[in-house]
Amino acid sequence: MIRQADLDYILSTMLESFSNTSDLNMTVGKPLQVENSGELTEVAIIPKITKLTPYQNEMMALALINSDRRLTETLIREGSCDSSYQIPGKARFRVNIFQQRGTYSLVLRKLATRIATIEELRLPAICHEIPKEKNGIIFVTGATGSGKSTTLAAMLDGVNQSRAVHVVTLEDPVEFVHPHKKATFNQRELGSDFDQFSTGLRAALRQAPKVILVGEMRDRETVEIGMSAAETGHLVMSTLHTVDAGQTISRIIGMFDKDEEKLIRIRLAETVRWIIGQRLVPKIGGGRVAILEIMGNSLRTKDTILNGESEGKTFYEIIAASEAFGWRTFDLSLIQAFKAGEITEETAIAYASRKAIVNRGVDMVKSSRGEKTTDIDSLAIDDGYGKDDDPSARPRKKK
Repeated sequence: MIRQADLDYILSTMLESFSNTSDLNMTVGKPLQVENSGELTEVAIIPKITKLTPYQNEMMALALINSDRRLTETLIREGSCDSSYQIPGKARFRVNIFQQRGTYSLVLRKLATRIATIEELRLPAICHEIPKEKNGIIFVTGATGSGKSTTLAAMLDGVNQSRAVHVVTLEDPVEFVHPHKKATFNQRELGSDFDQFSTGLRAALRQAPKVILVGEMRDRETVEIGMSAAETGHLVMSTLHTVDAGQTISRIIGMFDKDEEKLIRIRLAETVRWIIGQRLVPKIGGGRVAILEIMGNSLRTKDTILNGESEGKTFYEIIAASEAFGWRTFDLSLIQAFKAGEITEETAIAYASRKAIVNRGVDMVKSSRGEKTTDIDSLAIDDGYGKDDDPSARPRKKK
């Protein structure tokens, strides 16, 4: 078994190798790697590790599990397990250990030790209003590593600064430790404090909270209890691995049987308050910038949740029509990030949901700056003759 001091040395070296390290990656057959501004980069360490061996990864996995029987059983039974690890005084990590081709791989996500505020994250102004909701469900969606937890933590910090309420969080693992400000926080971790999100959420209803954070809505039972909590006056915040508002609604409805669809649509229409989609895109000068889609609750939103999307009544069109209220599509966020000089034109177009809309927006920004919006300098009508043709030799039209 690898000693904890040696493991801490390896993790510290990886963490400090670059200023913008977000993930530590240990894969058999590759050197130690970190994700730096979205790209995996090799880490130099003494003694040098050219290629990790199965034995080295297994020893580090055992050290991270630290004789936890539940984690060991989960890893053997399911092929992967999640836990947390801390280097005292330096950093905390969310750990995933998984099997691949008979060996173990490890990925450690660096967790922020300090909770950034909505202002520091430069989130849209409407995000100040979202934590003021008294009940209902707020979803923050996006791919793994898109910053969902960071955004949720900032919103919970908004609750913490302004409301004297009881907040219960159910996480896997606890990522941000909230200090007691105006609110009172009780943060519970999957595995050590409760066994499943559904049972933890059911228990939370008896703990007199006003706000409940559910790390992830993973199954229909958790979604069902979450909707019940929202219907009984609680504010429920959670995440889903979906790309936008439309897919979020479809994913939730898809968790239930066909004969339950109508009832689920009715309940969602009444309980969903906000859906915030998030993507991280490359930033000029290095790093990444958060691009958000924000959809609130309106009569049009409710109607589309109840009856489904149709021509002229898609969630995209509803959001675009409500930009005056602070809602925004991914495409508008991309255009605004380009206008602010945070991302390149190529990035804006590459990450666009509707490229034609982003192209037009980018052209308008460039035009307002006095920049060219096309590479075509001049247009001429091709009459079928070359420039050296003698006009007198051209055939005359008959009268």
